[in-house]
Amino acid sequence: MTEALRVLVVEDDPITAEAHAAYVMRVDGFVVAGVAHTGSEAFRLLRTARDGRTAPFDLILLDVNLPDTTGIELCRALRAAGIEIDVIAVTAVRDAAVVRSAVSLGIVQYLIKPFGFAAFLEKLLAYHDYHARVGSAGITDQQEVDASFAALRTSSGADLPKGLTRETLERVRAAVRAAPTTAMSAAELAALLDLSRVTARRYLEHLADAGVVERAGRYGTPGRPEVEYRRR
Repeated sequence: MTEALRVLVVEDDPITAEAHAAYVMRVDGFVVAGVAHTGSEAFRLLRTARDGRTAPFDLILLDVNLPDTTGIELCRALRAAGIEIDVIAVTAVRDAAVVRSAVSLGIVQYLIKPFGFAAFLEKLLAYHDYHARVGSAGITDQQEVDASFAALRTSSGADLPKGLTRETLERVRAAVRAAPTTAMSAAELAALLDLSRVTARRYLEHLADAGVVERAGRYGTPGRPEVEYRRR
């Protein structure tokens, strides 16, 4: 089982910070490893982790408006200090110049307040897929590079095929992530998650179309070859 990704929540409002932390803890594969309410506090925590005095962080959920700086300036300071960490901007700021700056600094996702858990979940699951891809044995060709970047692209929950829900999709993705080297059939997933076989296949096919899993034929069993799905 892969280790949970460690998240630093950076948000000046204590109630909002608590809400974001609670959201993180609801998503399989993530854990809140720290909370900071100012840019200077966040920088200190990240520098301490960079120096090996505490466990490293994998991801920052970063508010753009902080009392002592901006999220953009904090990112610039982190890059200048050689602190490489992925960032998801979580902000009410809709200014195009800020978005351009976020892209130039390598901020991997931009989540606009206010948002519900479904939108938050979608961003974190996309990031988890991206992190798993770039953290694997290595990128070997253009297809893998394209797939890694594609993993960060998300659509709204309304774009899910009819009959699929974001919550069940999270459960399916978590089951796939928990078996990174083992292929899974629709029947096996159905038994694991107490779904119908048809429903399990629909979710797996959706993930296959999105490039999250790959299909293959399973041979050596009686009857027609069964389709199995494996995380890319």
